[in-house]
Formats: sequence, C-alpha cells, structure tokens
Amino acid sequence: MLSARNRSLQTGSTTTDYAVFGNGRRPLVMLPGLNTRGVKGSALMLSVMYRMFAKTHRIYVIDRKNHIPAGYTVRDMAYDTAEAMEQLGITQADVIGISQGGMIAQYLAIDHPHLVHKLVLGVTLSRNNPTVETVVGNWITTVKKGDLRAFTADMLDKMYSETYGRKYRPLLPLLTVLNRPQNPERFLRLAEACLTCCAYAELDKITCPVLVLGGRKDKIVTGEASIEITEKLGCDLYLYDDLGHAAYEEATDFNRRILEFLNK
Repeated sequence: MLSARNRSLQTGSTTTDYAVFGNGRRPLVMLPGLNTRGVKGSALMLSVMYRMFAKTHRIYVIDRKNHIPAGYTVRDMAYDTAEAMEQLGITQADVIGISQGGMIAQYLAIDHPHLVHKLVLGVTLSRNNPTVETVVGNWITTVKKGDLRAFTADMLDKMYSETYGRKYRPLLPLLTVLNRPQNPERFLRLAEACLTCCAYAELDKITCPVLVLGGRKDKIVTGEASIEITEKLGCDLYLYDDLGHAAYEEATDFNRRILEFLNK
C-alpha cells in the first residue's frame, strides 16, 4: 500500500531503521515515541495508520539507531535524525514528533533549522517535571526487574483514557507478550534518555511554524507541559480535555488537525 517500504541506513558504526511510503512530493518526517518494538518491519501498518498524509507527502518514519550507547540523550537522537535526513536528501521537511519523538523534534528545529519547514509536537514536553520522572523511573525499574506484566499494566493505565483502559485490560496477558522489549538494554537506554530533555530555555531558537497537540489528562508528561511549550513559542495549541497521553491514538481528528496545519 502506498509503495510502503522497510529500509535501513548506516549511521556511524550502527544502522537506523525507517519506513517510507506516500505519493506526495513534500517530505514529512515522523518521529515516534518511546516503544518496545521499533519501526523495523512496520511500513505497511504505518502506511495504513497515516494514509491521510500520503496524497500530499512522501513520509519517512525514522527510528532511533539500533545500537544505543550509555548516556545517550534526546539531543543526541536529534543529531542522528539530522544525519539520517541528510543521507536521505531530506531538507525543509514537515516534522511530526510524538512524545519522546517530540523532544527530539524540538532539538532538530533548534540545532538544524534548515531541515524543518513546519513542526508538530504531540503529547510531549520541553523539560522534565516530577510526573514524567516518576512514571518513566517506574518503567525502568520494572523492566530491570523483569516484571513485564507490571510494566505493561502501568503503561496501559498511564497512556490511555479510562474508557480505553477498561476495554483493553482483559487483554493484559496478551499485551504483556506483545509489549515485551525486543532489546531490553536498548529500551532502557531510550527510556533513560526521556529524562534528558531540557529544550525549554532554547525554544526561542525555533523559527518555523509550530502546532502543539496535547491531552489535558496526560499522566506521563502532563497537559501543562503542552501549555508551557505553547506559551513560550506563542504558537497554536489544541488540548483534548478528556484524553491523556494516547490522544494521538484515541482522538479521531488528531491527524486531520495536523494535516490542516501542514496544508495552511
């Protein structure tokens, strides 16, 4: 579908997986949030999820590199994303960053402004707060202990609305299997990197148009984090009053709002 392809490229001494699809001429780079599975092998699924953008854009969903060194930061991730974009010949792209991907996207726009045409920041933050430190710290602890059921249950509770939580809670045993980190050490280092975002003081270096989307009931980064970014940048904000961190999955108009912003 939509010429979906799974690909990888060499980034330093390791590789970076990405998916590419879409028939449009404008480049769109999508940076997903922290997850246990990665982008590899998911091009077809992603092309279905984001088919709304395929008429106007050529879409690149870029993962983090496969070998993650100790002490890796979200700013390091932005540097590696910029390297990947340059290898692919992408400049002046529309960029969508979700959760940790939004942290990376901020630094991409700060440090590599020539690569970013418009910026969308979904359910993310620009600096740490006690909520994210507690939640991500708990995930790190449970994964280190090997308690994947507790890890998955907490992710389900923290990410989704009560309605979605009740719907999927009976599937917890299956979700625990599906949510098992393919590479626990890599996942842990990526999770630790979530706590290194401190872009707030440099947000005024972002000069491209920005749209912020958040969930007022976000139990991971908080809804206040979205408001904070918006107030600093003076940009557009849409906050889903009844949704949390998974607003990008639960809100049926999430992608439509992004597309309208990109097509202005």
